[in-house]
Amino acid sequence: MKPPRRERRSVILTCAITGSIHVPSQSPYLPITPAQIAQEAIDAAREGASIIHLHARAPTDGRPTGDPAVYMQFLPPIHDSTDAIINITTGGAPGMTLDERLAAARLVSPEMTSLNMGTINNGFFASADKIRDWRHDWERPFLEGTYDGIFKNTFKDIEHIMRALHQDLGVMFEFECYDVGQLYNLAYLLDKGLYRGPLFIQLIVGILGGIGAGLDNLLHMLRTAERLFGHEFEWSVLAAGRHQLPMGVHNALLGGNARVGLEDSLTVGGSRELATSNAVQVSQIRAVLESLGLTIATPREARERLGLKGRSQTRLDKLGR
Repeated sequence: MKPPRRERRSVILTCAITGSIHVPSQSPYLPITPAQIAQEAIDAAREGASIIHLHARAPTDGRPTGDPAVYMQFLPPIHDSTDAIINITTGGAPGMTLDERLAAARLVSPEMTSLNMGTINNGFFASADKIRDWRHDWERPFLEGTYDGIFKNTFKDIEHIMRALHQDLGVMFEFECYDVGQLYNLAYLLDKGLYRGPLFIQLIVGILGGIGAGLDNLLHMLRTAERLFGHEFEWSVLAAGRHQLPMGVHNALLGGNARVGLEDSLTVGGSRELATSNAVQVSQIRAVLESLGLTIATPREARERLGLKGRSQTRLDKLGR
């Protein structure tokens, strides 16, 4: 298939620092404490990530949490030490209520949050078979529980988030689409007039329960997005595991952007070697992209292209004092 042609611009790099799908027993490098999350984010920004996507974990055992008090232990240091765009999850983790998923974003009113475009069977249960030494009691049932669980994002849920964050607080979204059908969900919600401003779509490939990784699937999603939204949107790719680097590079060559980070892959490139930090992954994809003649977007460039309200319009300056 002939790939779509897009004007080549600087590449916006997102780094997803810790997420909620991996457990501490999978890697000693997964950041858990607020201090670790803050430092990992700062280092990733220094390597070229203009967007930092953030989840929180309980400092004692690494269990995902939506507690705003935990977020407030790492958000102010990141805000004060970098110019990066802070992007807070609204997906949270399995078992969280919608209010728990939104609590930190409501408090902080960040420039950007993620927004998942549909309910899916997020399947991480196979990871449990690869772990021999468990560090915490919660980890095995957490992973195995995804065999009979769903990641719930109904139209009612999505519309509630759009009203609570975008319409009330001016927050823009990273629209996360795990399959082609979720692009149609997004188009439906846009037709209802629930969102105004530039679109930033995260095409997610390689997660069990969503579309598989591969260039054909990426092109299919991109072509579908272009039919639905024209050419005036920004898009990025989130590719799980060993697909992270090659799919990110492919997408950048198509004119898009890329997301890396330990939330999405615990390894370096396509190898089985554990990444020792988020910054390693940012540095690696940056080096590859620059070797191909591409440039990396600054936070200022990313803000302009994504139509963000600006860091001074968040509540972090006030809350961080």
